[in-house]
Amino acid sequence: MPRKILKKYSPDPHKIRNMKGLGFLGKWLGNPALWYFHRHSVARAFIVGMFWMSIPIPSQMIAAAITAILFRANLPISVALVWISNPLTMPPIFYFNYLVGTWILGSQAQHNLDFELSWHWMMTTLDHIWLPLYLGSAVVGIVLGLMSYVAIQCFWRWHVGKQWQARQLRVTSH
Repeated sequence: MPRKILKKYSPDPHKIRNMKGLGFLGKWLGNPALWYFHRHSVARAFIVGMFWMSIPIPSQMIAAAITAILFRANLPISVALVWISNPLTMPPIFYFNYLVGTWILGSQAQHNLDFELSWHWMMTTLDHIWLPLYLGSAVVGIVLGLMSYVAIQCFWRWHVGKQWQARQLRVTSH
């Protein structure tokens, strides 16, 4: 069952609650609903994680954690999904988001953007691309989140149904 696999690799809630940097979230991190692995909390976690993964901001994990708390989504999955956008994957993800934003706005994309992970590049280039980048990022994040929500719901139902059928076969064969 997906729940067993997810629980196996999930961090311990007590250790997370006692981490120094997360002290301001301490009372909310104690909510057991944030740590359960059931179909709805995991599906909500995918909406949260995929959305924040698509948004180019610093501290995506904190934004995902706060949103997971607000929507009672599974906290470990919400935060872990943010790491899909990492230093290796950020340039193609955010460039795609930028292209989606330019397409929505009907503007011409700047194809000669040489991405650098530097403060100088961000200050000089972000001034020209922020609107299509963030619009595209929000749209892509919402679409990915909703698609993953539906996929998780369907997969979970299929998996449980398959287990139920296997159990029925075992009961009827004895």
